[in-house]
Amino acid sequence: MMKSFAAAATIAALLSVPALAQDMDPSGTWVDQWGTTFTFELCGDGTQLCGVLNDIQGDSRTEENLQLVGQEVVQGDLVAPNTWEGNIGLNGTNATATVEQTGPDTLTITGCQAAILCSSIDYQRS
Repeated sequence: MMKSFAAAATIAALLSVPALAQDMDPSGTWVDQWGTTFTFELCGDGTQLCGVLNDIQGDSRTEENLQLVGQEVVQGDLVAPNTWEGNIGLNGTNATATVEQTGPDTLTITGCQAAILCSSIDYQRS
């Protein structure tokens, strides 16, 4: 009886993990440690991710980047639960980008140029 209960509990736990991961919603406004903010929403067929730059702070606050405020600068396709890959446009160029929602109120944007120069920034739900 105890083995059956343990097996049932293990199966239930395994089945609930993907459901929890899929329940996370990236829609909303996100802020990094310097005050740069993006608003993300699901777009296209509902699995793509689009991000609008709301404000930019820190070293990235240049005249060139300020021109992008209010524009969609992140586009990505869902490649795994809570993970989108696509592009981010900043500093006058496009870089490959991965946006990963790591928790209900946290996400990480990793941008790479030339596939070797990569930088990641963590964001909190605002």
